Amino acid sequence: MPLVSLLRVLRAAFCVAALSFSATAAFAQSGNLQPPEQQKPAGDNGKEGQKSIDEIAEAARLLTGPAGNPECVWLGRRVVSLMWRDDLDTAFRHLDLYDRFGCPNSHIQATFRCLLRQGPIDPKAQDSLNGRVHVCWLNPGLAPAPAAAAAAQPPAATSGGTIPR
Repeated sequence: MPLVSLLRVLRAAFCVAALSFSATAAFAQSGNLQPPEQQKPAGDNGKEGQKSIDEIAEAARLLTGPAGNPECVWLGRRVVSLMWRDDLDTAFRHLDLYDRFGCPNSHIQATFRCLLRQGPIDPKAQDSLNGRVHVCWLNPGLAPAPAAAAAAQPPAATSGGTIPR
């Protein structure tokens, strides 16, 4: 009888040691025990999602053909944005998907050309890039911005072709 009770005590001690070891490992992996920072209210995410849905619906209403399809609008705008940010590897991966959906490559080219003609964009303002890509997606033939057009004009020639001193 004493051997059976000794085995029970050893078994219980082993279980307690195993549980405390696993709890310590889990505690070490959990990282910072401070409460998480305040996240955005759920209403903001809903408004942003609704804005995206409205933009895609607007594109479907204004564009004819496959360029107005929701999947073409979403993927095409992402491709143009990625190309603007010089993330060409990711842009080409998205472009492969864009092609598989049967979306027109010429619309990507025209939209990117429109984006370039509009001039520089503040890199810190993400909404301005997204907004400009959306506007160019809806109307790729949009006239260049006035400041960009003035900068693109060559300077007036001087008389005699000499440089004034």
